[in-house]
Amino acid sequence: MSYTSYDTNHKENREKWFRSHLLGREIELGELYSLGCNELDLIMAETAEIRSDIEFKEKNIGKFSTAGCFLELARIIEKRKLIES
Repeated sequence: MSYTSYDTNHKENREKWFRSHLLGREIELGELYSLGCNELDLIMAETAEIRSDIEFKEKNIGKFSTAGCFLELARIIEKRKLIES
């Protein structure tokens, strides 16, 4: 199955990354467009878990915010892929 390549917004080209323990590597925000469904699902699950932990927000607001950004973009990409298939 192939996926359409999307142009990324200039703000997404900044070095914003998320260290995924489930994927075992760092993911840049723009990379979300090229991930397969399984990897995208893992990123959404991992970032949703971080966002649901309110105590973590107080400990690491930066990672909490980054997780939210990755989660929302991953949801948008997933919806687009479902519409296109």
